[in-house]
Amino acid sequence: MNKSIIRFILCRVLQFEGLFMLLPVIVSLFYKEKVGWVFVIISASCLVLGGIGANFKPKSKVFYAREGFVVVSLSWILLSLVGALPFVVSGEIPSYVDAVFETVSGFTTTGASILTDVEALSKTAMFWRCFTNWIGGMGVLVFIMAVLPLSGSRNMHIMRAESTGPEVGKLVPRVKTTATILYGIYFGLSLILITCFLFAGLPLYNALIISFSTMGTGGFADLNKSLGGYSYSAQTISMIFMILCGVNFNAYFLLLRRKMKDFFKLEEVRVYLFIVFLSTAAITIQIHDGFASMREAIHHSLFQVASIISTTGFSTVDFDKWPMLSKTILLFLMVVGGCAGSTCGGIKVSRLLILVRSLKREISHLTHPRSVKKVKLNGQTVSEETVGSVLSFMIAYVLVIMVSTFIVSADNLDFTTSFSAVLANIGNIGPGLGLVGATGNYGMLSDLSKVTLIFDMLAGRLEVYPMLVLFYLGTWRKS
Repeated sequence: MNKSIIRFILCRVLQFEGLFMLLPVIVSLFYKEKVGWVFVIISASCLVLGGIGANFKPKSKVFYAREGFVVVSLSWILLSLVGALPFVVSGEIPSYVDAVFETVSGFTTTGASILTDVEALSKTAMFWRCFTNWIGGMGVLVFIMAVLPLSGSRNMHIMRAESTGPEVGKLVPRVKTTATILYGIYFGLSLILITCFLFAGLPLYNALIISFSTMGTGGFADLNKSLGGYSYSAQTISMIFMILCGVNFNAYFLLLRRKMKDFFKLEEVRVYLFIVFLSTAAITIQIHDGFASMREAIHHSLFQVASIISTTGFSTVDFDKWPMLSKTILLFLMVVGGCAGSTCGGIKVSRLLILVRSLKREISHLTHPRSVKKVKLNGQTVSEETVGSVLSFMIAYVLVIMVSTFIVSADNLDFTTSFSAVLANIGNIGPGLGLVGATGNYGMLSDLSKVTLIFDMLAGRLEVYPMLVLFYLGTWRKS
């Protein structure tokens, strides 16, 4: 294993985190909050320590899949451990475990919180909390790849380990250019969203932090009522962009290049939008009696569907009070998530399609043993290697859920709370059902359960394998 390149990249990550922390400093200066000094000190420490470590150049910049998985998982852990320090040092979240939970939830765009009163946070800390959603949305190392040369074509190993979906392809021949295009689209949509919120009457500060959480599909808000405390126009804008952020960002690249024929071939996007429509219709039929008008019922139903399937985790109402069928639909959406190559969590719609078509093929093979059928997606044959990896991913995903639910159940909470807490965190949604629903939080859990859910959040964001690789002894053996 090339440990020197891993150390070098981790030091670069530390430097970038130091730069990211300078933005909350600007907020503290504007609002004249003393907590800004905490960010100044930690930012300077990150820049100095990262600079010293990065000054020792690696002997070789070449790395393979093993190094790619390790550096991605360690980078996200490092980001979270350091990113939690401002909360602890400032005293706004005294417990380090709680601070790490909140920070991991931010970077992984989960949106789960241990805070009972988010409005008690300073403007500076709140900005950093929501900004972590935006940083983690597209991927930290994807951003670094866009601005720094790492190791030529081999940094595709990093992109595969950090990006979401069963397959990761390049938009253009060079990986760095692909990363630049993706972040360009992400940044462009963020600017459009901020502008829309400003036109909707939101102050610049609120427009920024809600845009960070919406674009990153993270779900952190500055009000205890989440987006329930904002206007209908702001909720509608957020709802539209949550749906847009659930779409594979490659689709936007095709639109920019005016490749309409290739765009309309994207089955995953069509199925994703169909699921949104069908789920909204089913829930609206069930809950419309509880609202003053059908329009209001459609609004809250569509908002919650968009929030859950995009794994954002915003809420406008307490959906835990909805009928059981509606809550079951939301649980299904938690598992599915958005499209591959989006900022969403969950297993992804493309994997669901591959699983269903693989099952259909197996049933067909049982009845017609001599038949030879291929699994197809977007009109192209899916390789047997990809089909196998999807099946393996699902096994790993389910096993992590089972073990995590077993551990969290030791807190002696009801099954709905324990199971939905694990499902909501590995799916990077945030709010679950029961005590961790839209109006609840994760503060009552034990430190062991919080650490378990921290692992789940990271595993969900990195799609399980990069985190499991760390615990595999063969990873650290010399080859």
